[in-house]
Amino acid sequence: MNKRYVLDSSAIMAFLEEEAGVDTVEKLLEQAQTKQITVYVSFVTFTEIYYISIQEQDEKIASERLERIGAMPIFRIESNPELTKLAGEIKAKYRISLADTFIAALAKMKDAILVHKDPEFEPLKGQIEMLILPYK
Repeated sequence: MNKRYVLDSSAIMAFLEEEAGVDTVEKLLEQAQTKQITVYVSFVTFTEIYYISIQEQDEKIASERLERIGAMPIFRIESNPELTKLAGEIKAKYRISLADTFIAALAKMKDAILVHKDPEFEPLKGQIEMLILPYK
């Protein structure tokens, strides 16, 4: 079975904005394209990318980014009862944003490596395997 990864919004933004860590995300996407690995992205990540892009740029760029992400070799995972319960359990135990609890829950549900550059995930070390990109 191939390795599984979950890309957090911060990892996708690093890729889109060519920040530190872009090479790592690029390699993962190349491996996903050739089916060497499987990459998942939470539904909530699409929302985060969209609103952050509107705040920092404009709606046109935000829409273009959603299209670009949608064309990536990833599996978009929507909310479902199992994911909701896992996210709720994480939120009850840790001081993490609701969006990040869904992203972490997806990594846990898929037994995947969480790729991020967000210090908010620090409390989950040991609970979820992580590939941490350079923090800003």
